[in-house]
This record gives sequence, structure tokens and C-alpha cells, in this order.
Amino acid sequence: MKKYLFIAVLATASMMVYAQPRAIGGRMGAFCGVSYEHSLSEKNMVEMELGWGLGARLDGNYNGTGWWFSGNDIELAATYDWIDPFNAKFPWEEQGEWHWYLGAGAAGGYGWNAYTSSTTGSVKVGITGSRNWGFVGAVARVGFEYDFWFPLQLSVDYRPTIGLGLADNFSNGVDAGCYWNVTGISLGVRYKF
Repeated sequence: MKKYLFIAVLATASMMVYAQPRAIGGRMGAFCGVSYEHSLSEKNMVEMELGWGLGARLDGNYNGTGWWFSGNDIELAATYDWIDPFNAKFPWEEQGEWHWYLGAGAAGGYGWNAYTSSTTGSVKVGITGSRNWGFVGAVARVGFEYDFWFPLQLSVDYRPTIGLGLADNFSNGVDAGCYWNVTGISLGVRYKF
């Protein structure tokens, strides 16, 4: 009996997951990559992204000498988003639907060949070489989307990231710093299914 109950619960859960609207496509802009949305309800969704983050920066300090570098990275991000929070709707809706959303989540990634500069006080010392680096951090999201009456969705959102980064220091060690990427405005184009 337990075996049949387990199968029935599993089948019901899989049908509920399958019945939720989903969308897959890409984001272009400060983040370029693949985007997947999965609706959990009419008011909530999860969005996952894999791609290239542009304009990232890692800042640190070692023995009074500040260092920073910027570059691009491969990153994976996921957010939990609230759709139309506060029941604020767009006043114009012809054949499709407008929605706006707020979200929070996490991201992690890896970058390489980022150019490094260092400073002593306010004096820039110069380029010291390229580094490999990784990061983990928290992300926020605010954006809006238009769902066409056919299976296409367009969105524009802003997704900044802040967290902890680790970079190699050319002497078999690592330097820790504050990772941040606040250039996160992107256009999304997705197929809804």
C-alpha cells in the first residue's frame, strides 16, 4: 500500500511541476547567456541563468596596498522572484500581459586573465599582471516583462551582484576581496512553453 501511495504522490507532484508555465531563452547586455524561468504559482517564479558576466570588479587590500581588477567571468545565478508584488499592474494590456517582478538569490562564478592594478594611498601603481579568480555572492533583481499572446516573452531587468571573491596572487596563494558587479542591465528573449 505504501508503494502505491508513494507512486501516486510522485505522479501528482510531477504533473504539478509539468503544468507550471516555463520559459527558456537568452539574456543580452551586462550578462549574456541562457535563461530559464519556472513559475511556481501565479505570483512566484524561479529564474536560473548561465553565461558571461561583463564588467565585474574585485577590490582588496594587503599591507596598506589596495588592489583591484576588472574583467569578465562565467557565472551561474538563481533568483526567487515575486511577480507583480503589491498587486501593481501596468494600466495598458492589449493582447499580451505586462508584469514586473522583484527577486533575490545567489550567484557564483570563475574568471580568468583579469588585468590587475594596485594603489598605495591614492597613487595608482599600474598593471601588475593577469589573475584567475572566483566569487560567490548575493544578487537582487528588478525588472518587467511582456508576455505576447503567442509563446514569446521579452524582458528588461537589472541584476546587481555583491559578494566575496578570491584571486591568485602569483605566489601560490590567494587574495580575498569584495566582488561586485553593478552593471547588470540586460534584455531577455524567451520562448514560453
